[in-house]
Amino acid sequence: MSVERSPKLIAPYLAVYLFVISFTFYLIVNYWPQTNIGSMKKVRIDHGTTLSNISDKLYKKGLVTNKWVFEFLTKIKGLEKSMQAGTFILSNVHTNNEIIRNIVFGSPNRKKITFLEGWNMNQVARHLSKELNFNYSEVLKLLSDEELIKELQINSNTLEGYLFPETYYFFEGVDKISVIKRLVKEHKRFWSDANLSKADSLGFTPYEIITLASIIEGEAIYDSERSTISAVYHNRLKIGMKLQADPTVQYIIDDGPRRLLNRDLRIKSPYNTYMYQGLPPGPINSPGEQSLIAALSPQNNDYLYFVAKGDGYHTFSRNEKEHERAKRAFQRVRKKVKRERAGS
Repeated sequence: MSVERSPKLIAPYLAVYLFVISFTFYLIVNYWPQTNIGSMKKVRIDHGTTLSNISDKLYKKGLVTNKWVFEFLTKIKGLEKSMQAGTFILSNVHTNNEIIRNIVFGSPNRKKITFLEGWNMNQVARHLSKELNFNYSEVLKLLSDEELIKELQINSNTLEGYLFPETYYFFEGVDKISVIKRLVKEHKRFWSDANLSKADSLGFTPYEIITLASIIEGEAIYDSERSTISAVYHNRLKIGMKLQADPTVQYIIDDGPRRLLNRDLRIKSPYNTYMYQGLPPGPINSPGEQSLIAALSPQNNDYLYFVAKGDGYHTFSRNEKEHERAKRAFQRVRKKVKRERAGS
């Protein structure tokens, strides 16, 4: 006599069988052994890299033995869109699971990069080209990109003045736009409600303060003088006197920085504060925090002139007679240094 098995009786066994098969398959792909257990490899993943390209790169590095298995496991874990960009050092990775965990949850290598106070856009682009291997021309183009500037909510034609000088840590493999956004974000931190209120009380827009701060940055070496230099320019602006700031001329010459010549002071450019009254059209560099503070908080004095002493500091004067005397003193220092150099 034949006994018919009810589908209801078979179903539980079939479910258990399929579960065991599926679970076994998952364990196999999850812990698929790699052949380079003792090796250490450096892998860079750029922004926007597809899972297929990542697995191909890992395969060529000898980090995975089967691209399909690696991709399949990543997908069933739902992590195909969670792969981080950056440069990873992978060592002693025994399984696919360990490789995925390193790239998704690990920390990519970070690179320390310092941007100096007073650097203009060209210098920033050149530094990024050197430190992060970015294309110089592409960075420079982005710094004047209308759409990016609009997205950053900057009211300017370029990002000159907004690339905040500081020491940063970037993940290797970071993209150009992310770096630029980070620098601008740090600049924006300065503009608290209190600082915006200070600018308004002085009768300046934030953009004008940044422009003035960039000139102060170009002149000052020591923090102790920044507010004094700031006062000179504030005093000149109040009485309608030309700023006659050397850094604004350095900004428009092609072979600077160098000692300025009389013909440089006659260059027809709105940035030439020897030729035109008031502030230049925009910043000439990205000023640091101390110069921004100085632009907002000028010292209370009646100085209208200053000239270098030759040691990084300046002599400040209230009138042209005092200024001419200070200039002659500086010329004597310059000649003495020149003689000493010639005799050495």
